[in-house]
Amino acid sequence: DRLRSRGLGDVYKRQVYNIVLSLQDVTQKNLISGERHFVALKNYITLFHDNVFLHSIGNTLLYTVCCLVLQFVIGFALALFFTKKFSFSKPVRGLLMMPWMIPITVTALIFKLLFATDIGVLNYILKSLHLVSENIEWLTTPQTAMFALICANVWIGIPFNMILISTGLTTIPKDLYESASIDGATGLQAFFKITLPLLRPTIESVLILGFIYTFKVYDLVYVMTSGGPVNSTHMLSTYSYKLSFEMFQYSKGSAVANVLLVILMIVGVFYLRATKEENE
Repeated sequence: DRLRSRGLGDVYKRQVYNIVLSLQDVTQKNLISGERHFVALKNYITLFHDNVFLHSIGNTLLYTVCCLVLQFVIGFALALFFTKKFSFSKPVRGLLMMPWMIPITVTALIFKLLFATDIGVLNYILKSLHLVSENIEWLTTPQTAMFALICANVWIGIPFNMILISTGLTTIPKDLYESASIDGATGLQAFFKITLPLLRPTIESVLILGFIYTFKVYDLVYVMTSGGPVNSTHMLSTYSYKLSFEMFQYSKGSAVANVLLVILMIVGVFYLRATKEENE
């Protein structure tokens, strides 16, 4: 407990320092000299007039929503599929958990090779099937680069959704389905009248946690595209890194990180309120 409290204390100290830093004008020039001028909300005002920052917010929201929808739908379908008893169901389900267990940087490198222009597996398959005549520049075109990032993250997130929804399905009494069947309810009616209502707490948890994990993505994007091409796939996290450690505008980078923190805090508060109301 003492180590845990010390760790939380360090986190709070770093966050307070980050907030203070965002209210100052700290760059590579005055970092060593210690001349840190207080500029109040100037960095935040400047950011909201920065097209790359605004585009990063849009990218992060688009990326998060697309990933959440695809992960949830596919994970839900797989969870329902594995409720059926058949041979090799457990080994197959175990294999499907592998994308979640592999480090994200390794997965990013795999998908970077998969979507590579000249040596990419996907282009090779498409050309072998005569679906395309020339290699598609997946990671160097803005629209296709975002598509590649979404595919990679969906691959990672499907097992997470599947295992949580599968756990929720096991808590639903089988007697309810038997009673519904006796009353003449179809499988679709049982799904909408029994499965979905009783899975509501699980679904809320899956979506909120998935939003938080996806919204703060960094390593996957940095390895695959580094925010390119031409800043088209920058997320809030990667743009914060670029401002801080590539452009050496530390205060602006801290301001972007704080915007990310505020958005996630709002989502977290919403989740806590929804959970409290559900329990009551």
